[in-house]
Parts: sequence; structure tokens; C-alpha cells
Amino acid sequence: MSSSSAFNDEKSGSSSVGEPEYGHDPASGGIFSSDYKRHDDLKEMLDSNKDSLKLEAMKRIVAMIARGKNASDLFPAVVKNVASKNIEVKKLVYVYLVRYAEEQQDLALLSISTFQRGLKDPNQLIRASALRVLSSIRVTIIVPIMMLAIKEAASDMSPYVRKTAAHAIPKLYSLDPEQKDQLIEVIEKLLADKTTLVAGSVVMAFEEVCPERIDLIHKNYRKLCNLLIDVEEWGQVVIINMLTRYARTQFLNPNINESLLEEGSSGDKTFYGSDDDEDEDEDEKEKKAEAPAMAKRKPYVMDPDHRLLLRNTKPLLQSRNAAVVMAVAQLYFHLAPKAEVGVIAKALLEVLHFLSSVSQGMFEPYLKSFYIRSTDPTLIKVLKLEVLTNLANETNISTILREFQTYIKSMDKDFVAATIQAIGRCATNIGEVRDTCLNGLVQLLSNRDELVVAESVVVIKKLLQMQPEKHSDIIKHMAKLTDNIQVPMARASILWLIGEYCEHVPKIAPDVLRNMAKSFTNEEDIVKLQIINLAAKLYLTNSKQTKLLTQYVLNLAKYDQNYDIRDRARFIRQLIVPTEKCGALSKYAKKLFLALKPAPVLESPFKDRDHFQLGSLSHLLNAKAGGYQELPDWPEAAPDPSVRNVEVPEWTKCSSREKRKEKKVEKPFYSDSEGESGPTESADSDEERKHERKNKQRKSDSESESDEEEESESESSQSESEESEAEVKKKKKVLEALIIHLVLCLQTISPSSALKNYELLHRITGEGLSVGYCFSRQPLSPDANMVAVQMQFTNNAASDTKNLHMEDVKLQSGMRVKEFPEIELLPAGETATAVMGIDFCDSTQAANFQLCTHAKKFFVSIQPPVGELMRPVFLTENEFKKEQGQLMGMNEITEKLTLDAKCRNEHAIVQRVTTAANLGRVPCGSDKECRFAGRTVTSGSLVLVTVATKEEGAAQLTVNCEKMLIGTMLVKDVLLALTQ
Repeated sequence: MSSSSAFNDEKSGSSSVGEPEYGHDPASGGIFSSDYKRHDDLKEMLDSNKDSLKLEAMKRIVAMIARGKNASDLFPAVVKNVASKNIEVKKLVYVYLVRYAEEQQDLALLSISTFQRGLKDPNQLIRASALRVLSSIRVTIIVPIMMLAIKEAASDMSPYVRKTAAHAIPKLYSLDPEQKDQLIEVIEKLLADKTTLVAGSVVMAFEEVCPERIDLIHKNYRKLCNLLIDVEEWGQVVIINMLTRYARTQFLNPNINESLLEEGSSGDKTFYGSDDDEDEDEDEKEKKAEAPAMAKRKPYVMDPDHRLLLRNTKPLLQSRNAAVVMAVAQLYFHLAPKAEVGVIAKALLEVLHFLSSVSQGMFEPYLKSFYIRSTDPTLIKVLKLEVLTNLANETNISTILREFQTYIKSMDKDFVAATIQAIGRCATNIGEVRDTCLNGLVQLLSNRDELVVAESVVVIKKLLQMQPEKHSDIIKHMAKLTDNIQVPMARASILWLIGEYCEHVPKIAPDVLRNMAKSFTNEEDIVKLQIINLAAKLYLTNSKQTKLLTQYVLNLAKYDQNYDIRDRARFIRQLIVPTEKCGALSKYAKKLFLALKPAPVLESPFKDRDHFQLGSLSHLLNAKAGGYQELPDWPEAAPDPSVRNVEVPEWTKCSSREKRKEKKVEKPFYSDSEGESGPTESADSDEERKHERKNKQRKSDSESESDEEEESESESSQSESEESEAEVKKKKKVLEALIIHLVLCLQTISPSSALKNYELLHRITGEGLSVGYCFSRQPLSPDANMVAVQMQFTNNAASDTKNLHMEDVKLQSGMRVKEFPEIELLPAGETATAVMGIDFCDSTQAANFQLCTHAKKFFVSIQPPVGELMRPVFLTENEFKKEQGQLMGMNEITEKLTLDAKCRNEHAIVQRVTTAANLGRVPCGSDKECRFAGRTVTSGSLVLVTVATKEEGAAQLTVNCEKMLIGTMLVKDVLLALTQ
């Protein structure tokens, strides 16, 4: 007991003096393991064949890294598991590699081929992680490999991988700036990406690599503005800042009219205020000459793209992220007309202090929102004080001063000091309340808190400099405080004030100097300097009373430890005390010491920061920080807005299907082409709409339709007789389309592929009874969530089999079975069929049960292929594309393959795919693509399969599925069917 307590005492004692705390790492072999055996248990787990052990080891290793432990010696053991088939293990391995790839560059280079294989992995997370690890290896020798990987990732089907490629671009640029030209090409490609996941990352890469290439933004400007609302918050901040700089270079100043009016008004004042020195005729000529120029410049119409940016960023003021709100605020402040800047006020009440000094009217209605709460931290209190001081004017100053009076009673001394400084600034800015503020500050001189008194003295000193002759009583009152105030800055301020205005207090000043001379050696340096200054000023104005005192103070200062005080004493002695050696400078001693000094201006520390962009680090520090980009000036003339126009394909310009139909009538180029016909499923509805328009004498369309569409409709109505032949052709095409639809529907309902048979019980194992089964792919009438299994019983024995039924059904959680009806008698040599239903819960887990007769029991199990867990659905081509677009990213798996020699035509591909999976055919306008669709039986999750054929048997298989596991298994089965 005593030994353990002594050990504990020793531990606590060692930790208390700052020595390292000795503890064991749970992930290591134990407390007393040797260094060379460290992490042996983890290495064994990583070398194991069980994924569960590998996963546990990786979790412990990542936990060690999170606690700051060094796990670099495990690098070789971890890298070996990059090729693990377990996705969870693989992801944790890449987390480890991202952490240590830069430190263990040599070992990472040995595994670079593994990372390159990871770039081809079917899983998008693995591809992205491999690229992230590759870009973390900071070795110039692999720059070409990194460049190739980034280019391939930029064309990846997964937006997550493309986003990772955008993140890797700045890393490669910092490693090798010579790759800039190639990286700009990749950035240009990614900027054209329409995915919100990629937008923020590629704009960040643009800002890091080539912020001067504004031309790359032209074609993507409108797209970025429209995507902005859906981009993640980090990306929104980056895009808004970039668009702010872009807009300053491409649009005119929206406040140009106000600046011109100010110039005009100032010109009028100088004109009317001028004397008769200049001839009136010359003035009139100049005025007439300037008039056309002013007339040309005055009209201002905001560019539609400028308005688009302001309109699309305004909703982001409601963002929960303060950085996004601040980014929108700075955009409006720098780009919006002054009349519209007010919309940002309500969103920024807690943080904006600079804007209140620039645009006071914006925040005046919200004055009470800046009142300070006791729960506010000191920093927020000080910033709110700045805003209140900036908003103070003649109408609200009384309210603000009453509020300040309450703040002075606070227990937060830093806040009280800031409040006193704010009162001083209000007194400086508003002359009407200067005396009131001064009297209030003088009352604070009797406060018990020394810090409050000291701060009041400093502020009073600055206020008295404005009108010293009116406030000699206050100077006398402050002179009496020298015995009580001990704060050096306050004592120095009082001494400076008495010395500067010693003529107003001729009787008190010498006595103050006498008291200060007594305590000179014990004072702080700043006070000693002011005592020397006081002595010099009194010597020059009242030498009879203070000559000896001044010499005494100068002698004390001559031997002071501080060299500044010694130098000041020698300088002043030579300047004011006349000697034979003194120079010509001593004649001007009075002018030097007693010159009139300008009154200080109490200003906010946030003034004169408008040359930095609002919200930037440079604006906060009031100094240019590294990486800061200057906000461009507005252009004198508007650049060409057509650079932002994007060429749109002709069919997308049509605002309706009717317009598209009419265009086909006018240009029958596609009518002869079978492969490029439009969506057939809408042809009949278009035809009906055409007849309805004719019967209703072309009623007016909705306001949203364009003028161009209306013109085309009017032209078509005038030439109805000329279109009759074209309409006959179109009716034929509609009939053809309907026939194709019927054929495809029949293919969907009754797939032509033969059903595959499976053996459930062999005749030898079943002692003469053999049982086979197949998945009939027919809906089970009572329960649509069950898979129908058709069973065939054959009695190969010499005797009859009786009472065939099921018992002891064992299923996984959630699975259900509907048993087949009992077969009472199966004569020898006869065959019987029965249907049972199984709900597999969208899994390939087996259903286990006993097949029983009157004399025997046989254990059997039915395990479905993944293709039998779904049922076909019919989709149009447009619906297929829409659904496929929503199942991108992690829900999409793509594989490249070489088709079997017998499977290189459309019929063979359809037959093999529908044999492998219970899917329906989807119509497709291209003869090089086969599309299939289905839904899982239990959950109804959508499954889409696309087989795109290429030259020489090459093909690409794409599976989009809401359930990733089913998609992965289906890819394997379909690949096997198409390649063998």
C-alpha cells in the first residue's frame, strides 16, 4: 500500500514541476515493451488474413495519430494493405498515408505503383484518396505522374474526384511552378464543370495559380452566379471574393452619377464664389465645352450581369455562416449602388464597425442593437462602443451618453477604460456636448478605482488642449490628484498639462514641482521625463521660484540609470541654463518649450482603412498582409459584355417542345436521320398540342414565353397549308415511335432470355427425390415484395413420396417466406411443381429450411443471385437520363471491358444482360448504347444499367444504384455475363 502511494506521489510530483508525464500507449505492446518490439501486435494484426483485425488495427493507429503519437514506423505494414478489398480498411489506410506520405517520402515512392492502381479503383472515395496521397508526396521526380493523375481525375465521372483534383492543383503548383500552363488548362476545364461540389474548389485553385487570368471567368461568370446559392459555404466565400474582383474590372461604378453631381455642385460653388478677376465670357465658354462631356457620362444603366451578381448573392445574407454573410457584405459595399447597400445592415449588426463610420445613416435605425449586454465578451463590447461612437450625432448623443454612464459602473476595467475613451471621442466630434463630457469626466476623478481615474486624466488632458483658458479650475483640481494617483501614465499626463499651461496656474505649478522633486528617484521613467519637462518650462516662465528646484532635478537626472533620462537632462541643461559654452540654440529655448501645440484629434482606430478590401485580414490589421490582392479600380469605360456570352446548342434555345417541333418542320435535316431523332415518347403529345392550337385559333401563350417563340408561332400559323406534307411525314414517325414503344414494353414484360435453373436437392442426397428451382420473375400475387421461386419435384424412387412440405425455416433478420402448399402425394416417376415466395430484403443472404417428406428431412437453402432481387420498370429516355443524373458520385460504378466475340451485337448484349438481371429495356436513340432499368423488389430502389459499345469489342459498363452494395455485386455479374 505504501509502495503504491509512494509511486503515485512520485508521479504527481514529477508532473507538477513540468517534467514529461510517463504513460503507456494503449496501441503499443504494453508498458514495459522494448523499443524494437513496439507496435508488434499492430503489425501482426495488419498481416492477418481477417479484415476485422486489420480494421481494428487501423482504427487504433488513426487514434494514435489523432493523439499526436508517432506511428511512422508502421508505414511498411500499413502500405501493404492499400490493396485490401475491404473498403473501410482501405479508407483508413489512405488517411494514414495522407498523414505520413510527406514525411516518409522514400517509402511512399516505393508504393507509388499502388497509388496509381488506386486511381483506377471503381470506388470514387478510393480514387480521390489515392490522388490526395499522391499530391502529398513533395518530390519533384513524380511531378509528371501527378500531372497525369490530375488530368485524368479532372475528367472523372465522379464530382468528388474532380473536386479532389482541384485541391491537388495548388499543391502541384507550389512544388513546380513551371507546370503553370498545363495547370491552367486543367483549371479551364474544371471551371466549365456544372457541379456545385467542384465550383468552390476550382475557383480556389484559380485564385492560387492564375488570379490574373480574368479571361477564364468570362464564359463561366453567369454559371457561377447561378450555382452560388447551392455551393458549400467554404466555396461560397471563395467565389464571392473572386467575383468581387472580377466585377470591379468588368462593370462601371454604379455610384458614378453621385460623384458627378458632387463635382458639378463644387464647380458651381467655385464659379459663383469667384471674383471679377476672370472674364465671365471665358467661364461660360468653359461651361459649354464641359457640358457635352458631362451629358455623355451622366446616364448610367447597370449591366444585366452586374445586376445578376447582386441579385444572386442577396439571399446569402441569411446564411448561418458568418464568413458567408461577411463576404456578401463586402461585395455589396464595394459593388452595389449606395441606395442598395442598406440591405446588409441588419445581417451585420454584431460585427461591422467600419461600415458605421463610412455610412452612418445605414445603421442609425438599429442604434439600440449595439447596446452592450453583460454577457458580451470584452472584444465585442469594445467593437460595439466603436459603432456607437461613430453613430453619435446631435440628436442621439444624450441617449448614448446616458448609456455610457451605465457602462462606467461595469466590473470589467478594460471595458470601462474603452468607455471613457469613447466619451472623449464624442466630446471631440460634437462640440455641443464637450463641456458636459468634460464635467462628467472630472466627476470620475473622485472614483475609488485608480484605473478609472487614470484613464479619465488622460482623456481630460486631450480635451483641455482644445480650450485650456476656460478650464483652469479643472487643471487646479487635477494638480491636487498627484498625491493620490499612482498610475504612471496618469501622473505624466497631469505633469504635462501643468507644464504646458503653467501660466494659468502660476501659484500651484511650483508647488507641484517641489513635491515631484522629492519623489523623483522613485518615479517611473515616463514620469521622470515629464518632471524634467515641467522644471524646464517653469524655469523659463518663473525662474525666481524654480531655479534651484530645476538645478536639483537636473542633477538627480544626470545620474539616473536610464540613459534617455540622462541625455534629456544634459540637453535641457545646455538649452535653458546660460553658460559661456552655450550655443545659439539657447536663445530660442522659450519658442521650443512653450510653442503652441495643436490639440489632439481623438479618432477611431478603424478610420482610414477604406484602402483595404472590407473583411480581409489586411483591413483588420490596417497593414498589408501576405497574399493580399488589391481591389481593382472601376474602369473608365465599360468593357465588352459579349465576352460573357456562351454559345448554346440550337435545341436548348427552344423554350418549349412546340418550338422544337416547328424548327424541325422548317429544317427537315434530322427527319431523314434515324439516330438523331428527338425524344419519341413526347411526339404524340406534341401532335395533339399542335391540333389544339389550330382549333383554338392560337390563343395567347403564357408571359414566360419569349418573343422569338411567338414570332415563330405566328409564322407557322400563316403557312399551315405549306406544312401539310410535313405533318403527314410526322404522323408516320409518330406511328413508328408508338410501334417501337409497344415492342419495348413487350420486351420488358416478357424477357426473351431463358430462365436459369438451379438444383436444390440431388436425387442421391434425397434418396430418389430430386428438387430443382428457378426464379420465375413473375409477381407474387399476395405480396409484391416477395421473389417468386418455382420449384420442381421429381420422384426417381420406386415408391411414392407423401406429404412434401417445409419445416424449421431459418432466416436472417427482416426476411420472410411464404411456404408452398403441401404436396400430399408424388407417385414414383412423376413430377410436380409448386411456387413459394421469399422476401430477401434486397440481400443475397440464403433462406435455410428443411424439406420434409413422410419419412425423411433434408436441409436445403436457396441463395438468390443479385440480378433476381429486382423487377423491371419502363422508363423513357429522358426519364432514364434524369434519374441517372441524380444517381451520380458514390451511387455510380463504371467498368471497362472487352466483349466476348459472340456478344458484339445489340441483340446478344440485351439477351445476356437480361439473363443476368431481371431488368427492362429502355429506349435509346443511339445504336451504340443499351440501357436497362429496374427496381429492387423489397425497397423499390432504382437500378440503372448502361452498356456503351466502342470499336473492336471494347465497351463500358455503368451501373447506377441507390444501394451501393447491390450495384457492386451487379457489376460483377453483368461483367461475367458479357465477357464469357
